[in-house]
Formats: sequence, structure tokens, C-alpha cells
Amino acid sequence: MKISDVRHILDTIGEMFPDADCELNHSNAFELTIAVLLSAQCTDATVNKVTADLFRKYKTPLDYVSVPLEELEQDIRRIGLYRNKAKHIQNLCAILIEQYGGEVPQAHDQLVTLPGVGRKTANVVVSNAFGVPAIAVDTHVERVSKRLGLAGWKDSVLEVEKKLMKVVPKEEWTLTHHRLIFFGRYHCKAQNPQCQVCPLLDVCREGKKRMKTPRVRQDKS
Repeated sequence: MKISDVRHILDTIGEMFPDADCELNHSNAFELTIAVLLSAQCTDATVNKVTADLFRKYKTPLDYVSVPLEELEQDIRRIGLYRNKAKHIQNLCAILIEQYGGEVPQAHDQLVTLPGVGRKTANVVVSNAFGVPAIAVDTHVERVSKRLGLAGWKDSVLEVEKKLMKVVPKEEWTLTHHRLIFFGRYHCKAQNPQCQVCPLLDVCREGKKRMKTPRVRQDKS
């Protein structure tokens, strides 16, 4: 893909979603880590409903390990895979207490060793909590990147991340991550993408296929 096409995509989604940001409610790095862990295979809206009560009850890693596992399970039972996630949370909190003084580590390679924390979660935490440029590839980012030709159809999540890091200026990584999520969540949806009114139809492989007739972009003068 040409650099001009990448810039066109970034500028367009920027105009569509200028205020895109993390939609998981949190007040610190620890709460963000818990929220992102809970968000796996679950909507941010559902996570926010659960964490509204959860974060009032549990303030520190010690709070989470001080209750029976069954109690924590009940506190997050509206979340998908809640039993596994409850175990991850307690194990994660135990490690934070034992190895990091109860604080969330800022290093990416340390974060990914924590229970329930994969590369995506670590990228979200370092970028949103610690200001380190990163692109977290969730289902929205992956879908949109492949449809727009920023990545190949068969690319793995890691390959998508690497390709985005290569074509997107580093200082725009975190913002682009949020904007791609908003674009995929509210516009370029999995089942019903709004191709008929999409300003990126000219560079979208999926959109051209759905609409049958490609549209030529008019360069701004």
C-alpha cells in the first residue's frame, strides 16, 4: 500500500473519530489491567457495568487475594469465562504483591508474564497507563486492517501489529489503535459494515466487493 493511501486512511478515521479513547473505565494502571483482562471475549460496555461495583469493592491486589475465589467469581459472573478470569486475577495479584510491591510493572516483557495478560493487554496497559506508544490488535483492529489492505487476509494478529507499526508513524500508534477500534466498532462492523456511506470505500477491499462498483477518491485541493 502506498504511503499516501495510509495517510488517507489515518486522516479519514481521525476526522471521523477525533476523540477516540479507551472506553474501559479505570482510574489507574491496576484497574486498567483488570478491566482489559476481563474484556477478553466480552464487550467493554459489559465490563464497565461489572467494574463499577468491582472497583468499589477491590482497591488493591491484596483486596483481590483476601477473598475466597468463589466470592470473586460471583462478583464477575456476568463476564464471559468468569471462572478462569477470577483465577487469573487472583494469581496476577499474588505476583504483583510478591514481585512488584503491589504495583503493575511498566515493562512490556514483564506484563506479558502475568496470568491472563497477553500481548494485546500489555500493549493497552503500556500505552494508556504509561504513555508508551503501542498498537493493540483486537478483533476490530484486525478486521479493519485487513479490509483496508493494511494487512493481509491471512496475517496473524502479531503480523497485523507489526505491519501497522511499520506504516503508522510511531507517535500515532496509540491514537490510531483507538481510532481503528472506534471505526470497527461503530462503522465498519463485522456483519453490517456501513459501506454505502464509507469515506474509505476507495481503499477498502471488502467494501468494493460488497458494493460491486469501486469508488474513486477525490483528492482534496
